[in-house]
Amino acid sequence: MPARSTSLRRVLGLTAAAIACAGALLLGIGYIRFAAMIDAREPASTPRTDAIVVVTGGAQRIGDAIGLLGAERGERLLISGVNEKTGREELAKLNPASRDLLSCCVDLDYRARNTIGNAIEARRWVRRHGFRSLLVVTSNYHMPRTLVEFAHAMPGVQLVAHPVVTEHVDTSGWWNRWSVVRMLAPEYAKYLVARLRSLVESDPETSRLSVIIGGRKPVSPKPADTLGPAAEKRSRLLEQHRHEG
Repeated sequence: MPARSTSLRRVLGLTAAAIACAGALLLGIGYIRFAAMIDAREPASTPRTDAIVVVTGGAQRIGDAIGLLGAERGERLLISGVNEKTGREELAKLNPASRDLLSCCVDLDYRARNTIGNAIEARRWVRRHGFRSLLVVTSNYHMPRTLVEFAHAMPGVQLVAHPVVTEHVDTSGWWNRWSVVRMLAPEYAKYLVARLRSLVESDPETSRLSVIIGGRKPVSPKPADTLGPAAEKRSRLLEQHRHEG
């Protein structure tokens, strides 16, 4: 009996080790595939779509998206996840040549708090305008996860990727640079979570998992018309008018 027990423990230990090694191997292969799908260069040409959505997180993303709007790659642009203190005037100062475009053809989303929220707010915007195809603009390393979230939220909408490549994050030859490997690791983990979450939930807007993962709701509970510098200014003027009255 003691010999059999020892043998059984050895078999179980070897099985557990084999499963762990297989899991590590699968994760490693998945990481290589993930890193390989990240574009190291921006596309030479961009097809025309109904509209453009840019996910905030870098000044170059917004500049590129406005440039694509000016090149008529879409009829309207949604800048999703804008900081509540940033208004059109601040964006116009950063992109002075595009002031007219910012006035006529750009919508600002202040409610999205993360990539899941970006997808939810983009879906609301797409439905409101009846768009059927989107040009998605974000950093190259962030693009795989963004496309997963957008495809999950809008399965009937055609998505075209426009990755933004900056000199600060050079993913070419990533396997030779530990700093890039380490930088991509958490993004790969988030990408895997997004893929798994999309398999077990029907709608990100009603998902409890998205709240658990993000630590809060992906979209601000505040109404859209109460957010941003313009809304803040209107609120102050109304409050001042009440006091004067």
